[in-house]
Amino acid sequence: MQPTDHTASVDAAVFDYGGVLTTPVRDSIAAWLDRDAIDPASFSRTLKAWLFRSAPDGTPIHRLETGELSTAEFDALLAAELVGKDGGTVAPVDLLKSLFAEMRPDPVMFDLVQDLKNAGVRVALLSNSWGNTYPRDHIDAVFDLVVISGEVGMRKPNPDIFAHALDLLDVRPDRVVFVDDAEPNTDAAARLGMHTVLHTDPDNTRKKLARLVPALDTHISQHKENP
Repeated sequence: MQPTDHTASVDAAVFDYGGVLTTPVRDSIAAWLDRDAIDPASFSRTLKAWLFRSAPDGTPIHRLETGELSTAEFDALLAAELVGKDGGTVAPVDLLKSLFAEMRPDPVMFDLVQDLKNAGVRVALLSNSWGNTYPRDHIDAVFDLVVISGEVGMRKPNPDIFAHALDLLDVRPDRVVFVDDAEPNTDAAARLGMHTVLHTDPDNTRKKLARLVPALDTHISQHKENP
C-alpha cells in the first residue's frame, strides 16, 4: 500500500551490483560469446548446472562467489565445459574478464541511490562476486556499507550473508528493502522479512521504491522531464 505521508517505510536500501547498478550482464555475456566464437548452448548448459536453483551446493560458481576459487582456477573449469562455435576447445585464459568486458556502471541507477540517500535512507551494496573488478573508489564513496561475497566467504541466496549485512546495518529486516535482478535472491530476502524489488529496469525499480520512500515521487517526475 502506498504510504499516505512522506515518511519512508524503510530505513535502508540494499542493492545488488551486476545487472542492477550496471548495464545488463546478459548483454555483456552475449557480446563475449559472439566475440570469442563460443557456442552459446554450451555456456547456457554450464550456467544451469552450476547456478540455477536445482544446482547442488559447492559448484564452481558457488566456490568462486565465496572466494574459494581464484579466477584462474574458475577460468580453467569453465573452459573445460565450453565449446567453440567450430566445435573446438576454448582457451582457459581471462574468460571472466572477457565475460564482463562490456558491463558498465549505470548512471541512472547510481542517481537513484543518491536520491535515496537524499531522502534519508541508508544505502548498502550486497554483491556476489565473480572475480569482478568493482569501482571501489566510487562505490565506497556512495554506499554506507559494501558487502562482497568473496570477501566475507558467504553468498546469496544463503541467509547468512543477508543476516551479516543486516547486523552491520543494525536495522530490522522489515525496515530494509532489497533490490536484485535474480529471483532466488529476492525470494531469500523476503523469507527473512525484508521488502524486495526484483529489478528489471531503472524506471520500474524507481517506481517500486517510491512506494516505500514517497520522497522519490518528486524525482520520478523530474527524471521524466529531464531524461
